[in-house]
Amino acid sequence: MKRVPSIKQLQYLLALHEHQHFGRAAEACYIGQSTLSAAIANLEETMNAQLLERDHKTFIFTPLGEDVVRQARYIVEQCEELTEFAKCQGKPMAGPLRLGCIPTIAPFVLSEVMALARERFPELQLLLREDTTENSLQSLIEGRLDLVLLALPYDTGTLHTEVLAQDPFKLVLHKDWLERGFQQDISQWPDESIFLLEREHCMTGHAVKACELDDNRKVNPFFATSLHTLSQMVNNKLGVTFMPQMAINSGLLRGTELVAQKPGSGQAYRDIGVAWRPTSSKLRSYRQMAQLITEVLQQKCSD
Repeated sequence: MKRVPSIKQLQYLLALHEHQHFGRAAEACYIGQSTLSAAIANLEETMNAQLLERDHKTFIFTPLGEDVVRQARYIVEQCEELTEFAKCQGKPMAGPLRLGCIPTIAPFVLSEVMALARERFPELQLLLREDTTENSLQSLIEGRLDLVLLALPYDTGTLHTEVLAQDPFKLVLHKDWLERGFQQDISQWPDESIFLLEREHCMTGHAVKACELDDNRKVNPFFATSLHTLSQMVNNKLGVTFMPQMAINSGLLRGTELVAQKPGSGQAYRDIGVAWRPTSSKLRSYRQMAQLITEVLQQKCSD
């Protein structure tokens, strides 16, 4: 019988690639460093290939090693899904489902998604993780997440994406500023009068595009870290901003003196969608979860 790598060896390889350190990888796998080192060496012997370039206490993955890591990630992912499939007796929406979500969506929809999922799918264990789009998609690619709820458009590579709803942007300003000319074309607004989120939040790019903020002079160079911080800055009459409808409908402006209006561009919105790996065996569950999330979004994003 032909020798093939074991799943355990591939898991050790993935841990080493993630941590880039034998000691930390061994600790993550709950084994000794020598055991991990021997397993990687045996894997190279089995495959008759050099996966690492070693130099005393340092190492790097060879180009072939990087390719093997990508294949190993897919194999381990399929084995894990097969185990979950068997435990749940092949039923969709049962067992653990790991959902990632970006910070400009998570606080406004996830509680309703959780409640609806518990009601309709009592056998489902919905696990949530909030992170930036870039980090969430990387976790999805590496098999640490099953689904990502995000704002589109965004370059997701080979991942499958589906748009679930449109989330309109609203101009948000202090009530005392209603007569200060912000009903005019944005080109007539004062320089540095628009406050936005930090660039790592993709909502900034979506707002810039959707609200036609072509003139960078209108955007203040000081960026907020969250929508809650942004609302407080505007409430203190530092400027105006654009916020998604779902945040406004969730009560973000409650307790402030802020008002929301339609921006000059009547088509200002961001798409809300989901992403998943097209190679996954959980597609039935993903589609049912996407349908459930859509129901929540229809309420949250209504104008």
